[in-house]
Amino acid sequence: MTAGRQAEGADLDPASTRLPSRLPKLLSALFYGTCSFLIVLVNKALLTTYRFPSPIFLGIGQMAVTIMILYVSKLNKLIHFPDFDKKIPVKLFPLPLLYVGNHISGLSSTSKLSLPMFTVLRKFTIPLTLLLETIILGKQYSLSIIVSVSTIVLGAFIAAGSDLAFNLEGYIFVFLNDIFTAANGVYTKQKMDPKELGKYGVLFYNACFMIIPTLIISVSTGDLQQATEFNEWKNVLFIIQFLLSCFLGFLLMYSTVLCSFYNSALTTAVVGAIKNVSIAYIGMLVGGDYIFSMLNFVGLNICMAGGLRYSFLTLSGQLNPKQPVDEENIPQALKS
Repeated sequence: MTAGRQAEGADLDPASTRLPSRLPKLLSALFYGTCSFLIVLVNKALLTTYRFPSPIFLGIGQMAVTIMILYVSKLNKLIHFPDFDKKIPVKLFPLPLLYVGNHISGLSSTSKLSLPMFTVLRKFTIPLTLLLETIILGKQYSLSIIVSVSTIVLGAFIAAGSDLAFNLEGYIFVFLNDIFTAANGVYTKQKMDPKELGKYGVLFYNACFMIIPTLIISVSTGDLQQATEFNEWKNVLFIIQFLLSCFLGFLLMYSTVLCSFYNSALTTAVVGAIKNVSIAYIGMLVGGDYIFSMLNFVGLNICMAGGLRYSFLTLSGQLNPKQPVDEENIPQALKS
């Protein structure tokens, strides 16, 4: 019987045996890219069309929806994550601090730099993520992967070559933002051990710990007051889009964790870069706010080429870490 199974397995195409491990990687990356793209569209409508003045309050709404959905799902035994105990903050550290630092530095840098230059400097999140994964997680990447990452950064620099205004304070904040973003992605990957918090536990407790300092920031900056005084709260369409943004915020957090779980923090960062370039391509055709420049167009194409090359190398197995086992969804009887 055993010999028969071995013979049967020997006839299988090696590519087909790798398919189950590739499919979750591909689907989770597509899920993250789609959620990231959709929330940009909805948030753009809220913050520009309706001129909603409180982005921090919007983030609080997204965290609140995340906490509610995960808690109700846990009560109904649809998902599992550990109950709260005094060890949870230690297990989760330093994720909440990284998120708050990421949020503050991101808001500060956005207001001090032009959009093209901000986009370029944010691409340094990708090589920083590669570096931190090598140091913290012990990953090793091939030269082809490193070249693909470098191509993305090079393309971003070329795309913004006509807008290299220097602002030291803005540069400092955006590089801090890159460090916080990269560290957040890498530590999220590290904390998703199913024997510890698992991906749902990381999502739930991180949102619980993040919502309080974010609320304090919202109050201290006047963001909360502006939200409560906003005159569109009686507009049904605005409320629907606000709630949709909150739900998409949950999906974005979940898809980010899922993409990092099945792939890596580096892949999640690269998918985000590809999404940003895709939005630029769409902006060329619709919207009317894209100003064509040959230098910008060439840089975008180089950036996209590096992202697609990275994706090809990932799916072809050159970046093939051990497939994680989702123990959170394994029945207790099988575990024992």
